[in-house]
Amino acid sequence: MANNAAPLERLIEQFSRFPGIGRKGATRMAYQVLGMSAADAMELAKAIEEAHTRLHRCRICQDYTEGDLCRVCASPKRDQSIICVVESPRDISAFERTREYNGLYHVLHGLISPMDGIGAEQLCVKELLARLGDGTVKEVIMATNPTVEGEATAMYLAKLIKPMGIRTTRLAYGLPVGSSLEYADETTLYRALSGRDEL
Repeated sequence: MANNAAPLERLIEQFSRFPGIGRKGATRMAYQVLGMSAADAMELAKAIEEAHTRLHRCRICQDYTEGDLCRVCASPKRDQSIICVVESPRDISAFERTREYNGLYHVLHGLISPMDGIGAEQLCVKELLARLGDGTVKEVIMATNPTVEGEATAMYLAKLIKPMGIRTTRLAYGLPVGSSLEYADETTLYRALSGRDEL
């Protein structure tokens, strides 16, 4: 650690902040960046800066977008009566790859996790509930990951939504327990959507 020049050490520290990236992986990434041409390194830095300055949350579903609305919320072809609730914007990409789901989405930006100090107030729950008041939505699909936190979040939301008279379903267990939606293949996601159950 002390053998590295200070700028290299700072770069390694920044990469190691990413989930799932340990010191060895962060060191490899840092050396990869150092091996880039100056133009490529500046393009990478510019892409990071543009993502931070130009992207913001869609005012309806909380996915990332450049405009006021994301492309899903802005589309008149989407089924307005169904909302699929996901943990992260990455999960939307996974569902869109199936080409089988034509409803809307809602991104929570996390899961309830008391061990990590994350409660419902840190998630986009009030934004979800605000979307359900006008009677347009007939079903909410809980598509959180099949983990302890995902299950707890789905059950919490179901208790809030069911009294509104809205059908609340959960993805079927075609997905392996403990896995992430982001890495599921299209067939598994399609079967999970098709076999969803009432909560």
